[in-house]
Amino acid sequence: MTIKFGLVGGGVMGEALLSRLIARGIYQGSEVIVSEPQESRRSFLQQQYGVAVTTDNCLVLSQAQEAVMLAVKPQVFSAIAQELADILPIQNTPLIISILAGVPLKQLEAAFPQLPVIRAMPNTPATVGAGMTAICTGAYVHASHQATAKEIFTAVGEVVEVPETLMDAVTGLSGSGPAYVALMIEALSDGGVAAGLPRAVAKQLALHTVLGTARLIEESKIHPAELKDRVTSPGGTTIAGVSELERAGFRSALIEAVKAAAHRSQELGKG
Repeated sequence: MTIKFGLVGGGVMGEALLSRLIARGIYQGSEVIVSEPQESRRSFLQQQYGVAVTTDNCLVLSQAQEAVMLAVKPQVFSAIAQELADILPIQNTPLIISILAGVPLKQLEAAFPQLPVIRAMPNTPATVGAGMTAICTGAYVHASHQATAKEIFTAVGEVVEVPETLMDAVTGLSGSGPAYVALMIEALSDGGVAAGLPRAVAKQLALHTVLGTARLIEESKIHPAELKDRVTSPGGTTIAGVSELERAGFRSALIEAVKAAAHRSQELGKG
């Protein structure tokens, strides 16, 4: 059977995408080839998903007809690009999709001359199919390539397209955002314990309060401020809590966290 999809790097995020693509029937296992240096990972991926495995990145690029995803650490990109340069140009012209943080399109396009390249920033909830991915497109990308990329990332959540100039902001918000939300859940849980709740109960309440609120806002389409207004009655408990959050600079802290992470992403991209 024809190899349609290639994956360079069989780590956590690579496997998350692979598992959902196969589960949803976007690709059959027999249509996928994965390059991975660790023998134990290769054996696991081959047995779990029925994909072809190799240590040869060049084999992935030369065989995949539709798309090749780069899912390795950014630090090893230069070495891999140098390795792949030996077989370029190639007869097939697959879409190159990079999920490497901080590696700009100009660097990707220099490594893959005249190939369609898409840069993507998924986040960790993609591993459970609830991710948020932002994509930006290179010079040789056509509508069909965009459709392929969106189909791939829709398998693990929601997709938005942005100009590359906004990818650092995306990194600061949705890329780093799961850590901020995790801190908030932990703090809510600690607050519950401080108020007298058992730890397990406090954690469950905190987690499902965040989960349920996000779902309510998404499904009802109301503005977060409107939901806040609906649950803050005059002189009540919620406005007392909101007042304390405002006094402590809660909203400002989150805004500054996103800005700081975006700035750091910008610095890493230069360096």
